[in-house]
Amino acid sequence: MQYERASVTERRYLPPAVAVSVVAFALQPPADAECASHASQTGKAGAAPASPTIWLPLVRRTRAPFLGQWALPGGPTEWDETLADTALRTLRAAAGREPGHLEQLYSFGGVERSAEAQRLVTIAYWALYGEHELAAEPVAVAGERPHSHQPASMPEPPERPRRWDDPPSPPGVPEQHEDTAGLLTQPAGENVAWFSADQLPDLAFDHAEIIDHAVSRLRAKAEYAAVAHRFLGPEFTLGRLRSVTEAVLGQTVDPANFRRQALARGGLVDTGKVESGGAHRPARLYRFSETTPLNASLPTNARNTQ
Repeated sequence: MQYERASVTERRYLPPAVAVSVVAFALQPPADAECASHASQTGKAGAAPASPTIWLPLVRRTRAPFLGQWALPGGPTEWDETLADTALRTLRAAAGREPGHLEQLYSFGGVERSAEAQRLVTIAYWALYGEHELAAEPVAVAGERPHSHQPASMPEPPERPRRWDDPPSPPGVPEQHEDTAGLLTQPAGENVAWFSADQLPDLAFDHAEIIDHAVSRLRAKAEYAAVAHRFLGPEFTLGRLRSVTEAVLGQTVDPANFRRQALARGGLVDTGKVESGGAHRPARLYRFSETTPLNASLPTNARNTQ
């Protein structure tokens, strides 16, 4: 089936399209995820990063423009979805799990950001996956539209409308139906991988800028208990608490200084239990006090000077 695409000149007069992109952070990828600490466009996995880091899922594009390059989960928002619904739907499809936290990050609407295509305004979200969410069973996503309010009896449109990023066909080349134009021949599962935030591949569009903005926002909040609350389970060792700070800041901190400052600041409750299953001396388990505000500060200045 063919349909008529607007010319580049006509696109200049189209109203801006609205899309959503999601930057989802985790201390580590899910156990069943494809990991690539530094993947090229081929998606081949590399060695694990040597320094503490945070991870995020990326999706390889299966259509032009930027065919085969990695991008953030996201896409155009549907007529019957809120922006948050679109963020959750696309993130669920990429990561297979519900995030523990989701909030709007920033709006990206530069005039030149979508090149010759229809102007695009992207509403970026950032999400956090804690240990509990990562350990959950993957959710079913095939054909799922959990937030759709479209009646079941409503027929599908005869053809999909033109997307904001549909490239014009070269002169003399017949127009192709969107569902078959420029698709990769790889299984869907090979088009999603988790990357360390400090070893990212070349990204499509301005998604590197979006990720930089999200990392800066996360690091600005690194000293607050809210970040640790969302990354960790209800009980944790001081070592795990320190790992959150190290991963978010992207650098190591001195263990002894961190321990001393964390206990001196208050807000941590010794549960009286110890971590089991380790090869070394069991570490004590702590939890945040119920009266600890989420904006309470954690030690972030215990730099490792060794």
